[in-house]
Amino acid sequence: MRILLVNSADVGGGAEGSAYRLFNALQDRGHESWLAVGKKRGTHEKIFQIPNDEHRNSWAKFVYKKLSSSHENNLAPHVLSLLRIAAEPRRWLERQLGVEDFNYPGSRHLLELTPDCPDIVHLLNLHGDYFDLGLLPGLSRQVPVILNPRDAWLLSGHCAHASECDRWKTGCGHCPDLTRYPSIKRDATAYNWKRKGRIFAQSHLYITTPSHWLMNEIEQSILSKAIVKSCVIPTGIDLAVFFPSDKNVVRTRLGIPLDSRVLLFTANKNDPKNNWKDNQTVLSAIEQVLERLSGQKILFIALGGAYAQIGKSEIKFVPFQQDRNIVADYYRAADVYLHAARADTFPNAVMESLACGTPVIATNVGGIPEQVNGFGDSAPNNRDVGSATGILVNLENIEEMADAMLRLLTNEPLRSQLGKNAIQDSRQRFDFDDQMSRFLDWYQEVIEHWMITFGRR
Repeated sequence: MRILLVNSADVGGGAEGSAYRLFNALQDRGHESWLAVGKKRGTHEKIFQIPNDEHRNSWAKFVYKKLSSSHENNLAPHVLSLLRIAAEPRRWLERQLGVEDFNYPGSRHLLELTPDCPDIVHLLNLHGDYFDLGLLPGLSRQVPVILNPRDAWLLSGHCAHASECDRWKTGCGHCPDLTRYPSIKRDATAYNWKRKGRIFAQSHLYITTPSHWLMNEIEQSILSKAIVKSCVIPTGIDLAVFFPSDKNVVRTRLGIPLDSRVLLFTANKNDPKNNWKDNQTVLSAIEQVLERLSGQKILFIALGGAYAQIGKSEIKFVPFQQDRNIVADYYRAADVYLHAARADTFPNAVMESLACGTPVIATNVGGIPEQVNGFGDSAPNNRDVGSATGILVNLENIEEMADAMLRLLTNEPLRSQLGKNAIQDSRQRFDFDDQMSRFLDWYQEVIEHWMITFGRR
C-alpha cells in the first residue's frame, strides 16, 4: 500500500513521536509511506513540509521573506507587527476576533507532495497552525481519508479538551476559558463550532481513536456527521525500549541513591499543551507525603525543568530527553510514576512506565482508566491485587493522590505485585507491533469500503 501520513511536525513530543514511528514502521513492513508535516525538523527525504507560505499571495510571500531575513533584527518591533498585519490583513483581523485560522493554502496541494498518488491518507493532529480543515470534503472524495485525532479540538469551538464543559455537544459560545490550548483572543467559539460542523457534514471520514473514551466523545459531537466507519486502535509503544531492568543497576547509572524512595512525574513548563497537566495537585500531594513520612529518604524526579525545593525535600528536574532509552531508565529507576491530569486521551508516558514495571498513580480522566487497571475504591475498573497495575484518583484530589503515594511507598509487596502485573499487562495490550498490524488491517478495510462506496479509485 501507499500511505500518506499527515501531522503537525515530525519531531517533538508524544504525538509527533507516534506519527514518526508509524511512518518508519510502514516502510519496514514493505509499504510505501510518506509523512507531510506543518513543521519539518528532521532530514528524512520522505518527510515533506506542507508548503503553505509558497502558496500565499505575492505580497504576503514578499513580506514573510523579508521578516525571515537577517534584516529582521534591524527593524523595530512595531514595524515588524505592522508588516505582519499588512501581509494578510483579513487573516490578522480574523485572529483578533477569535476566528480559528484555516488559512493554510499549501494543505490543498497535499496529494501533489508525493511522487505517486497515495492509496490512503491518514490524518493525525490537525491543529498546530498548518492545515485547512475546509479541505476535508474534497479530499475525502479523492482518496480514502482516515482521521485519527489525539484530542478533542475538532469537536469544539477552540479548545483541545473541554474538561467539565459540555457545550461542544450542542453549540459552543460564551466560552468559560479562552486561554485553554489552543487559545483564542475573543469569543468566536459559536462561529468556529458551526463552521467545523458544516465542513464535517460534507465530509466522508474513517475515524480511528486511541481510546474508547475519545470515540464516545466523537460520536456525541459535530464530527459524528462525517463518520463512514469507525475503529478504536489503542496506541502501542516499543517494548524493545520500554522493558523492566535491575533497579539498582539503573539507579547507579543515573546517579540516584539506592536507598531512596523515588517518585517520577513529568513537568515540561514550556509546552503550552501541558496546561492539561495538573502538576499543582502532584506538588501539593508531595507536601503532604513529606509531612507524614518525615525522616525517610524520598526523591521526586520531574522530567523537564530546573531544580526546585519543597519543604526539606529536593525535587530534581531533569531536562527533556530526546533519547527514549534514557527516558526508559528513569521509569525503571522510579518506584512509582505520577500522572495527574485535567484531561488526557491515551498518554504514552503511562504505558511506558507500566511496561518498565513501575506502577502508576494517575487521575481518573479521559482514556487513562483504559490504560491503568486501577486498584482501590476510587478506580472505576476496580481490580484486585492479582491484576491491578496502579491506583486511580479523582480529578484534582490532593488527599487521594497523597494517600495513594503513601500506600505504595510504605507497602513494598503491594508495589512489587503491581509492577509485575504491569509488565505482563503491557506485553498483552501495548505492543507497537500489534498496533501496526491493526492499522494495516484497518487500511485494507477502509480502501475496499471506499472503492465500493464511491465506485472509483
